[in-house]
Amino acid sequence: MVREFDFYIVPTPIGNISDITLRAIEILKSVDFIACEDTRTTQKILNHYDIRTKSISYHKYNERERVDFFLSELKSGKKIALVSDAGTPMICDPGGIITEELLKNGFSVTSLPGACAVTTFLSQIPRENEEFTFVGFIPRSEGQIKNLVQKYYANNLVFYDSPERILKTLEVIKSVRGEVKIALGRELSKLFEEIKNGQITEILEHFKDGIKGEIVCMIYPDENAEDRELDYKIKELKNKGYKDKDISVILSTLFNLNKNEIYKRSIEL
Repeated sequence: MVREFDFYIVPTPIGNISDITLRAIEILKSVDFIACEDTRTTQKILNHYDIRTKSISYHKYNERERVDFFLSELKSGKKIALVSDAGTPMICDPGGIITEELLKNGFSVTSLPGACAVTTFLSQIPRENEEFTFVGFIPRSEGQIKNLVQKYYANNLVFYDSPERILKTLEVIKSVRGEVKIALGRELSKLFEEIKNGQITEILEHFKDGIKGEIVCMIYPDENAEDRELDYKIKELKNKGYKDKDISVILSTLFNLNKNEIYKRSIEL
């Protein structure tokens, strides 16, 4: 027996239209309607798989407005599926607001496994460990980008970016992190899929004439990541007005580090 839910979060292909599960097709056919970011985009998938369920728009600009409608429909016994334009809903896509409200009101929610650009990308690039930090779409401003990449010196830092901005983003990263190693993926699962892995200058040179397709990128940790991360923490506390002595006490207590070494490093910065 298969358990039924009130609300289904259903991944859709990130590129190749064949990358959808049999269960996803079954659910999309069985629910009463499908909530989607752009009905025109979703309709292409529905037509391809002869799914005749009605779709209704649900995007970041009308999330609040749709909550009452969804609650009313579910109370009447309807079943709803949520999809995004591509990939898994709520991974940089709408869905958080309605899901929170449904759970508050006692409705059952489930998510189907399926396509996601982050996992598709990470599953084909080498990493020394499984840990990574995913920050969604990287900020637009140069200052915010610099703060972000400084903060995560010691992490595999994964982010999305647009083809129009990625080369500028990489230049900003290079100005902060120097000749850091990165991996960049574009057009994942599509005909012109490309994964490049190497030093940031190599990647910039490879794409110097431009780049197309949605972008997933990872910055590898620096070789001296622990020292850089400590420097970042010290600078952050300095910016908040803490004295060198206070900084040494705070960081040694929180991270079990040598207080005298932190104090000496703080004075030097």
